[in-house]
Amino acid sequence: MIPFFVLVISFGVCRAMGYIGWTFFDGWHPSLQGAVAIMLFLTASAHWGKRREDLIRMVPSRFPNPGMIVTLTGLLEIVGALGLLYSATSQAASIGLAVLLVAMFPANVKAAREGLTIGGRPVPSLPARTLLQLVFIGAVLLAG
Repeated sequence: MIPFFVLVISFGVCRAMGYIGWTFFDGWHPSLQGAVAIMLFLTASAHWGKRREDLIRMVPSRFPNPGMIVTLTGLLEIVGALGLLYSATSQAASIGLAVLLVAMFPANVKAAREGLTIGGRPVPSLPARTLLQLVFIGAVLLAG
């Protein structure tokens, strides 16, 4: 749920910055791009921090080398976030991020079904996680 709150609050902050004159955020679209990028930087940080082991546990056992998968997905989140911020790459980045979110969904299913935690907090239930994932996919696609 924290990434969702970060997305919403970041959008509000970016829009406020646009209203007070920061032209980069002048409009809902660049504000959404900034908010999605901030959310992705936050989620990517977990791929190397104290929550890394929690993310590794989420990777379904049928996938080899879960540590490498967690590292790779974190790097892709960072690259995608940066790509959203440049008009020449924002559309390709948004499509890539949407594909990444779909590809990572089995880990969310496993985490919900097995009652795993991230940072000591239980992951959302599968219906809630599915809804959140749809919101995130919609946000990255709109940001592109």
